[in-house]
Order: sequence, then C-alpha cells, then structure tokens
Amino acid sequence: MNTPTQRHIEIMDTTLRDGEQMQNVSYTPAEKLTISKILLTEVNVDRLEIASARVSEGEQIAVKQIVDWAQKVQLADRLEVLSFVDNHQSIDWAKAVGIKRVNLLTKGSEKHCVGQLKKTKEQHAQDIANTVHYAFDNQIEVNVYLEDFSNGIKDSPDYVHFMIDTLLTLPVKRIMLPDTLGIFNPFDTYELISRLVAKYPTVHFDFHPHNDYGLGVANVLAAVKAGVQGVHATVNGMGERAGNAPLDEVVVGLKDFLNVDLNIEEKHLHKASQFVERFSGQRMANNKPIYGKNVFTQTAGIHADGDKKGNLYGNPLVPERFNREKKYALGKLSGKANLDLCLQEAGIDWLTEEKKKVLLQKIIELGDKKKVITTEDLPYLIGDIFEIPDEIPFQLLNCSINSTYQLKPVAAVKCAYYDQVKEASGSGDGGYDAFMNALRKILKEFNISIPQLVDYEVSIPPGGKSNALVQATISWHVDKEGRPTTITTRGVNSDQNMAAIEATVKMINLMISQRH
Repeated sequence: MNTPTQRHIEIMDTTLRDGEQMQNVSYTPAEKLTISKILLTEVNVDRLEIASARVSEGEQIAVKQIVDWAQKVQLADRLEVLSFVDNHQSIDWAKAVGIKRVNLLTKGSEKHCVGQLKKTKEQHAQDIANTVHYAFDNQIEVNVYLEDFSNGIKDSPDYVHFMIDTLLTLPVKRIMLPDTLGIFNPFDTYELISRLVAKYPTVHFDFHPHNDYGLGVANVLAAVKAGVQGVHATVNGMGERAGNAPLDEVVVGLKDFLNVDLNIEEKHLHKASQFVERFSGQRMANNKPIYGKNVFTQTAGIHADGDKKGNLYGNPLVPERFNREKKYALGKLSGKANLDLCLQEAGIDWLTEEKKKVLLQKIIELGDKKKVITTEDLPYLIGDIFEIPDEIPFQLLNCSINSTYQLKPVAAVKCAYYDQVKEASGSGDGGYDAFMNALRKILKEFNISIPQLVDYEVSIPPGGKSNALVQATISWHVDKEGRPTTITTRGVNSDQNMAAIEATVKMINLMISQRH
C-alpha cells in the first residue's frame, strides 16, 4: 500500500525506438512484438515508445502488428511513436497504423533551432503549433520532446522558457526533457530542473537521459528528486553511443532511494533483459548490476562464510527480488564455506572432511591456472581426483562430425548409459546442431529428457592462435523443484564443437543426478 509521502512516477520504455539506434541493432517485427508483450504485460511499464514514424516499411509492419495485438488486450493507449515537425507526414503515418499518441521531436536549444533548422524560435513555434493542432484534430495525443534540452537550459534558458510557454497554449500532454548528448551530471540536473519545475509547477515533465558519462541513472534520480513526473529508460541500457539509462537500474534506484511508487514488476526485469540480449546480439557485461550473470555470485571465501553465519554480506538487492538465485563460485579465492555450499547445491553429502580439503586444494590450483569451476563440474572433478568412474552415469563414447561445403553437416554418435550402449546419426545446420539431433534420438531411447538451450557463448583467448583452447558456456532452462530456473555448464576443448559437446554431456548427467 502506498504511503502518504509516495508519489507515482511514470516509466516510459524506449528500447524499441531510442534503444534501436544502437549500432548493429535491428529487430524484426516478430521480435518487436515479443519484447512489447513482455514489457507491457509482465514488466508493466506505463508507456512504450515502439518506433520512429516513417522509417521503413518493416518498421510500419512491426508497429501495425504491435498495435493490432495491443488493441485486442486493451493496451493500445500505452503505445507511442516518435514523430517529427514534417508538414503532418508523421501524424498521417501514425494515424494509418492506429497509433493514438506521438512524441513530437522539437528543438530544445536555440543552437539547434537556428543552426539545424535555419529558423527563428517564432517560426519553429508556429510549425509546432500547426503540427499539434493537426494531431489533435485527428484524435492523436501529443507529447513534446525538447531535443538538446540540457544544452538549451544551460546556454539559452530564455529560448527554453519561450518554447514551454508556447506549448502551454497547445493541447500537449507532457513536455519531455532530453539530455540528448549525455552532458548532465546529477548536480546540474537537480538544480536546473528544480528551477524549471518551480517556474512551471503544473506541467508534467519527463526526463530522458543518455549515458555518455555513465551518469544516466544518477541523473534520473536527481531529476525525480527535482520534481519530474516521468522518466525514460531502455532494457540493458540500449541506445546510441553509450546508450540510455538501464531500465532495471532506474527502477531499483527509484524504489530503494526515493520512496516513489512505480507500477513495475521487478521479477520480470531479468526476462526482458534476456530477450533483448538475445534479439539484439548485444551481450551484457557479466558484472552489469541487476542483470549481469555474476552479480549474485559470491567468489571470496570470507563472503560465503559470512552468508552462512547470518547473511553478514547481504544487502537489499537479494536475487529472489528479481527471480534469480544466489550462486557460489569456485576458484583460487574459494574457502571451505564456498565448497560446502556448492556441494550442498550439487547434492553431494558423502565427502569426508579430509577429502574436502583435497578437493578444495585442487580447485585453488585450477583457479591459479585461470580455470573456471562450476557447481556442475564438481561430480567430474571428484571422480577425477578420487577415481570414482561410476559417478558419471551417461558417457559419450564416440562422436564424429563431418562438415562439407554446400552440404549439411552430419554427426555419428555413440553413448553409454550405465550398461546400455546406443548409436545414432543426424544432420543439422551446423556441427553442434547435427550432434544434438543425433543425441536426441539416443536420449529418447534412454528415456532422458533434454532441457531447452537458452544461451550458447563461445570464448576464445585473444592472440589469434589456431590451437587455442575454446570454452563453450551453455545455459539451459530447467524446472527445479517446481520452479523454472537456468543452469549453466561449460566445456573446454581446442575444437569448438567438442567444447559444446562436453558442456552438453555435463548437463545430461546433472539432470540425471537431480532425477534420482
């Protein structure tokens, strides 16, 4: 329940518009529709900017598909597109695809108005008025971007005030303040926007940050503290140059530090991130706050020990808050607490204290050699150290993969499951795909199900050596104790396909161990 001190802040996500300005990023209509569904129905953003008007035929198809779906589920009033002062062409485009709200791009600094448009502020204001009235006559709501606002309010504040005074005479819903070139810092943001809010207390201002100095989220917090009623963000911080303020960091910062009310469902933020990462091809850094693969992983032994003794190293960013899990890494910094927690997760409870010491020493030695050890690797490592071959029920006995120019790769596979041996062959779009198609035939005979592959990452050391070891890291979607989760397995080999195959065999044995 909201407290009396809370005020509601609107979140407008612009991943599919401003975020798509990131180099080498383009979404298909189906991908845009999928992301829109997640952001509107699961993450529950207040508004969604999905495109720029008149960009391409593909963009028009995407917008039409999103609008058609949104109308069926009664969410069309939360869709927006960027439009332009272009003799009504953008408004006509929006009307044709069924959009009911546009974000009109205007000049928020005198430098842009005179230098780019070659017009006086009065001429530009008249063009804006004509566009807004035309949109209003066509039952389209208008918000207005004051492009380059951050430079404008610093260098030509009288121009900015003139533009706002003009907009207040028009049927405009929101005035949006972009830090177009990412030049603000939180101190300037707070001071300058506070003055603006004091001068225009009844105006709904949005703040639109860019992240050139890495201060996008800090500027959002400052702008909200200064009195804006809405802020913009993108999933994974997607956007031109250094991108925009990341949606997850904006949401968490506002909730935890400013006592504001948001409609966002935090548990679905990670899902949105994964889909955007997959569709865009732009991977996030492993240490990226909230979304990063490593952010809920404890590596240092002292931290794991503290967790066991009363959550001494905890903070409000608990993984359960974002539908994730805490992990404990194994490496040269590991201690007994890390190992105990990982063994517990792996279901291994029969090692003596003496064997644990031997195992931990081996893990530290491997860490010194830059080897990555995961919980899923423990059964293999234990089997190697203590010569317990029966610990691995499923084994790959033989595998041959052949790739030929202009022909599909084929794979021949032979596997053993306890005392049973099966063979199969298959073809596919690549060597690993051919292997998986053959493997599925064998697993079906063994009555072993294989989880869904959700991510496949290949790491090759820099230097260009053709014989370098390759690490394949594969993430799988599994059902764990009635709750969907993701597990990750790794394989290391000088052959990329064989590295992926090693990771796959590890995953199968992990599934078998959880089944028994």
